[in-house]
Amino acid sequence: MRILIVEDQQGLAEGLQAVLKSEGYATDISLDGVNGLDNGLSGIYDCIVLDIMLPKMDGFQVLHSLRKAQIATPVLLLTAKNEIEDKVRGLDTGADDYLTKPFDTSEFLARVRALTRRKERVLVAELAYGDITLRPQQMEMHCNGQAIKLSAKEYHLMECLMENPNQIIPKERLWEKVWGQGDQSEYNNVEVYLSFLRKKLKHLHAQVQIKATRSVGYSLTGGEV
Repeated sequence: MRILIVEDQQGLAEGLQAVLKSEGYATDISLDGVNGLDNGLSGIYDCIVLDIMLPKMDGFQVLHSLRKAQIATPVLLLTAKNEIEDKVRGLDTGADDYLTKPFDTSEFLARVRALTRRKERVLVAELAYGDITLRPQQMEMHCNGQAIKLSAKEYHLMECLMENPNQIIPKERLWEKVWGQGDQSEYNNVEVYLSFLRKKLKHLHAQVQIKATRSVGYSLTGGEV
């Protein structure tokens, strides 16, 4: 699970990051609304913790822009105010839950767990493109009556490609989706795991292929009727 924390108080942001990391979550921090929106639009997060009072762009504007762009990532809104108007406005704008500062760490974690569970429940049973299907529950790829197991990284790479068929996805976006922004050491592993996926597609005799566009990115092709 990867969480984005959009909070301009660096001490609080780093404190929340430490709490989430202790529970096994991967995290990224944005200290202003513009950077938070840019990160949120990537679609790589399982939950966004979003403060209302932010420099450059406030939390309401960030939330509105995310929902306008069809980003359905669950959002936990943080506010220093205990006014009902802020809560109502946040929920009406598209927030999934809210917490008023100061809050208890155990309650914060409970809210995050609830939102990430909710996201898991709405996941589709399978993804399909061309002659292949991807089954999240089994972590398997199916084709021509055969099935093959995928590792977690292979699965998330294939999921990203299948959610954007026939579109060139930049290498950086694939890396962020699977390894996260902070792990530069893993950047070149994108090609390694894509080669694993190509071998598995070949093993299944799939028509679908992973195509590389030099210096641009990768796309899933071969599923057109």
